[in-house]
Amino acid sequence: MTRDIVKEFLERTQYRHMGPTDQQKGIPQPPLQWPAEPGEQVRLPDPKGSEFGRVPLRTGIEERRSLREFSDAPLTIDELGYLLWATQGVQRVVPDRATFRTVPSAGARHAFETLIAAHRVEDIAPGLYRYRAIEHELIRWPTEAGFAEQLAAACHGQAMVARSAATFIWAADRYRMTYRYGERGIRYLHLDAGHVCQNLYLAAESIGAGTCAIGAFFDEQVNELLGFDGFDRFVIYLAPVGKRDRSTGA
Repeated sequence: MTRDIVKEFLERTQYRHMGPTDQQKGIPQPPLQWPAEPGEQVRLPDPKGSEFGRVPLRTGIEERRSLREFSDAPLTIDELGYLLWATQGVQRVVPDRATFRTVPSAGARHAFETLIAAHRVEDIAPGLYRYRAIEHELIRWPTEAGFAEQLAAACHGQAMVARSAATFIWAADRYRMTYRYGERGIRYLHLDAGHVCQNLYLAAESIGAGTCAIGAFFDEQVNELLGFDGFDRFVIYLAPVGKRDRSTGA
């Protein structure tokens, strides 16, 4: 990356270059989440009734480590539902305006959609799903055979992407953020990704699992696999999750 690219991005996304945003122009805002695609729906257990995560916060912070090797143990559907709630769970909806969730987001825009590549999750058939946060459910996302291996290859060959119990894929909806903040919102998308993934690290620790955030991937390949254009919709972050292998001390 040249200095000119960095300088231009930082310069052009300063507030002094921002004109009126679409929100300020009175243009109706985009939907709070993508509409449901036709496909198999999987209702997730209500996380509020679970006992997951009842460990001291300090313990979770102190013991958090990136985990790249996983046991063959599956996640339960309750555990996956808990991890999804911890990273994008909706606590309150203001119809047609905003959602308030378990993670912070600039202006409560929450401009991510979570996709789950489920490999070993009890009561969920292997495949790719999108998390509908407001309904707390999964909906099947169409893929071709060999998707997991293709995704791993597109992530610089990081095998943990396909060997995890489930891999979280966060897709950014650019306009959901820039509607309010203009091009400066691109900065906020990347900040928000950190908020979400840190919650996943801590929540995974609380169920005897772990994760490893992935920012190293070939953008064009990953977006093409998911049918995204790479501009209005694009993958911003990934994180494979799996249970710890206690026999190895990992």
